[in-house]
Amino acid sequence: MRAVVFDGQLRLDAAYPEPNAKPGWARIRVSTVGICKTDMEITRGYSGFRGVLGHEFVGVVDPCEDRALLGKRVVGEINAACGTCDWCRRELGRHCPHRTTLGIVNHDGCMADYCLLPTANLIPVPAAIGNDRAVLVEPLAAACEILEQVRLTGSERAVILGDGRLGILCAWVLSTALDDVTLVGHHPEKLAVAVWRKIKTAAQIDAVAPQPDLVVEATGSALGIRQALAICRPRGTVVLKTTVAAGEPLNLAPLVVNELTIIGSRCGQFRDALRVMTEFPDMPLERLIAGRYPLRDALAGFAHAARPGVLKVLLDIG
Repeated sequence: MRAVVFDGQLRLDAAYPEPNAKPGWARIRVSTVGICKTDMEITRGYSGFRGVLGHEFVGVVDPCEDRALLGKRVVGEINAACGTCDWCRRELGRHCPHRTTLGIVNHDGCMADYCLLPTANLIPVPAAIGNDRAVLVEPLAAACEILEQVRLTGSERAVILGDGRLGILCAWVLSTALDDVTLVGHHPEKLAVAVWRKIKTAAQIDAVAPQPDLVVEATGSALGIRQALAICRPRGTVVLKTTVAAGEPLNLAPLVVNELTIIGSRCGQFRDALRVMTEFPDMPLERLIAGRYPLRDALAGFAHAARPGVLKVLLDIG
């Protein structure tokens, strides 16, 4: 089969071995894939991954032991958990210490004609949700995770720092639960994309009213974390949505002095993202798509995705 492979260099392999589903797993004929920042970071050495890239997909189950899933259009949770450990018994398989992760950790990804996942990971996509929206379920689920982790009354004022794809998705999701949501970023074209419902935008953090109840840090920088701690109200909540590997000093005094609650937030549940897509069909997810390429032009797609300001590039597989 065809596959986008990273083995020290990024390449399209036209004769990659086709996978076969083992008991309890399904093979998915991939339709559409999204190129994620994580995919690009892997090509720079992140996680030491070698194999087929990709974890954002929509496709059709073929074949599968579960006849109820056979032929269904699906998306799939990306963490393949062991199913037996304490974390799995608590339905937190995305924290299973034995998990593999599609296209990221010890598990060939979905930038190929076929990929494999456990049947328990697969969720049928409602007919009303097209492929261009369904392929965004994984990043949208990461934004929905905030609503699972933070109990909101609806009266809170929220500020999201960072106008990349994740920041925009967090703003959209929070605007379904809150009336006062502000996205802060430095790129006018991205802030324009983000406008939906009552969302406000600001080009500078100084333009935002101080002491919001909830701050979501989605900048991917140590500066963003410092700013989030500085502006949040006493006993407010800061959600950290991006990891920062840089060894920069970070003053945690505001955390103690203002008695802040800090929440690390990563993957979300796909069913929550599909529910949001269904309940809010006008959420302008397609605005994120900056380009699309056939699989044969995957390397050009990666080059496009790496351009400044580009939010999402898709690969059409089947």
